[in-house]
Amino acid sequence: MYWYGHGMDGWGWFAMSLTALIVWALIVAAALLVARAYRRENIDGHPVSVSDTGPDKGVEALLAERYARGEIDDEEYKRRLEVLRSHAPKPTLP
Repeated sequence: MYWYGHGMDGWGWFAMSLTALIVWALIVAAALLVARAYRRENIDGHPVSVSDTGPDKGVEALLAERYARGEIDDEEYKRRLEVLRSHAPKPTLP
């Protein structure tokens, strides 16, 4: 029944140690991937918060980003900003 006795030879210890290292490496890699998924960063390396990607982000901020990226020029930025501010809801007093 026990062809090699009750002990483990050198190759058995090596295989067991290698398997343990692989398992721990997989656990660490999974933990890093989960942490990275929760702490996302945009292309510039700045953290992206939930409010940056949600519907609460202001249209003026989006317009400013397009202007900063160079998608629109000074004239178009000023014109669109004026239109946005003219259609903004007026604050109501309680």
